[in-house]
Amino acid sequence: MSIPKEPRQIMINLMYLVLTALLALNVSNEILNAFRTLSTSMNRSNESIDARTKDLYAAIIASEKETGQADKVRPYRIQADEVVKQSNDMVKYLDDWKKKIIVEAGGYSAEEPGMPDKMDNIDATTTLLVERKGGTELQKRITELRQFLLNQIPKDSASLSPFMPLVVEPAHKNHDHNPTGDWNIGNFEHMPAIAALAMFSKFQNDVRSSEAIVIKKLAELSHARDLKYDTTAAVAVPKTTYALVGDKIEATILLAAFNKSNMPTLAISQGGGNKKPAKNGVIEWETVAAGTGVQTVKGTITLETAEQGKITKPWSFDYMVGTTGASLQLDKMNVFYIGVDNPVTVSAAGYSIEDVYLKLPPGGTATGGNGKYMINCTTPNPNFMVDIMAKSKDRTAADIKVSSMPIRVKYIPDPVAYLLGKREGMMSAGQFKVAIAPQAVLEKFEFEAKFQITEFTVAMLIKGGDYVPGMTCKTATGARFSDNPELIKRQAMARPGDRIFIEGIKGIGPDKKPRSLNSIILTLN
Repeated sequence: MSIPKEPRQIMINLMYLVLTALLALNVSNEILNAFRTLSTSMNRSNESIDARTKDLYAAIIASEKETGQADKVRPYRIQADEVVKQSNDMVKYLDDWKKKIIVEAGGYSAEEPGMPDKMDNIDATTTLLVERKGGTELQKRITELRQFLLNQIPKDSASLSPFMPLVVEPAHKNHDHNPTGDWNIGNFEHMPAIAALAMFSKFQNDVRSSEAIVIKKLAELSHARDLKYDTTAAVAVPKTTYALVGDKIEATILLAAFNKSNMPTLAISQGGGNKKPAKNGVIEWETVAAGTGVQTVKGTITLETAEQGKITKPWSFDYMVGTTGASLQLDKMNVFYIGVDNPVTVSAAGYSIEDVYLKLPPGGTATGGNGKYMINCTTPNPNFMVDIMAKSKDRTAADIKVSSMPIRVKYIPDPVAYLLGKREGMMSAGQFKVAIAPQAVLEKFEFEAKFQITEFTVAMLIKGGDYVPGMTCKTATGARFSDNPELIKRQAMARPGDRIFIEGIKGIGPDKKPRSLNSIILTLN
């Protein structure tokens, strides 16, 4: 194409290119940043749980070295050694998966160590965990570690099993997308890379929480810390350490070394509820997840004793609330154009892809499914709000609005008029004689869109002769030179030195908006 000579037109073209690039960089940044914050917060939570478990593990080791304790404590210390080893191996295995996902998604970010360069990549998890069956191995490892941990406390496994968060939940079956209830598809297909990192941090959190339950029980069995009333401590054990907004949060809160004939009383000062009575020494507590990020539940537990009177101890625990992390990715650019199919890809971590759909305001329609949609719009709108919806998990509640994203709706840019590839300059007389009509060409436009030239006039300045005024051609279905007999006659008589002026060019495209296009000025040679 020829470069425009007018400085104003050059500036407009450059501004359009820069704006397009900036818009492309703005896809779903808020959602991706939420996942990044969630992954980082989860890692900090894992470190906190691990530190408390190490204290208990160190106490078991120290107790074995005490006078007269070796034979009693050694079997539990050996079990604790293996529990810590297996848990550490699993955490490393999950870390290795994070690295694989980052590499498959395009590598590490140069600006943010430990994070993927392309956080919105949705192909890495599908390739590694679904197509290559990596999720099958992951599911097997989780199941095996859970069973191993329960085997270390066989007499208490039935009572502690419901509180152990490390578990493989079955995937939801869907007739169209996941008829067999494949766990890999249900959990990892079309998941953005940064969301996958948050999910694997959640698995690591489950490992550390389950490890803590078993180590604590081994410590009790070994009497590593014989609890006495002057050193009592409140214990809060959440059944869930990671949840989405609206999910149920449950925890077991108890005072260690209690007397079943003397029931403690629980007071909750932050995180929901007020007072709870004990049943067989144990207080069951639950609430509904709200907010996002790390949530703290705390309070006090009180026991009346004959020996020391009233004993009151503080307790607290944290749980992580994540958003569903919906992502809307415009496959071509961050704008919807009227009159053409606008492809988008949508996903929402925590929901099966077939349960996620788009809800559009008036003036827009969406067709497709399973994460891939075509958007069609009819009216310009600078703030066209696209809602990402998901069906409720139990199918009894109303559908959930997971996220929203504003998109601009615009008309297709104006095309450029050419005659046999030229809009100015020289053209041979022979070429002009065989020309049929001007053409409208969309330049640097990502979509397939055709324009019809509906009207134009042709004037000629004959070399050494007279000026021939404009000869009009006008047809709604596509104007041609042949629409004007006088023009056909003049075209056949064209010779070198004549000047051709094609002006008043009008066209219309798939968005149905009439356009006035540039003039074409040629000199025949």
